[in-house]
Amino acid sequence: MNETATLALSEVPQVYKRHVFACFQQRPPMHPRGSCGASGAQPLWERLGKQLEASGQRDIVMTATGCMGFCQAGPIMVVYPEGVWYQPKTPEDVDEIVRTHLLGGELVERLVIVPHI
Repeated sequence: MNETATLALSEVPQVYKRHVFACFQQRPPMHPRGSCGASGAQPLWERLGKQLEASGQRDIVMTATGCMGFCQAGPIMVVYPEGVWYQPKTPEDVDEIVRTHLLGGELVERLVIVPHI
């Protein structure tokens, strides 16, 4: 076997229990696509980060992203490994996502969106 062969996907260790990708894209005002930043993402993601830190769970992390392609739906986030897209609008929505999905393992169905490509 070649020593430089890549690992099969099944051989790659899962580093985190859950990984949240949160869009921080900020476009200029009145941009035709809009942006999560213009839709109020910053305070929501700051709250998300604080909630995750306060939980003490080191196996749940958040990564700031640029545009994920669904600008008009913003602010948006996606949780892996489940691949669930959320559209939180309030700090309380973020709290519910953390408590129910990230820590509890259950969907917050009222905030789930299904992106259309």
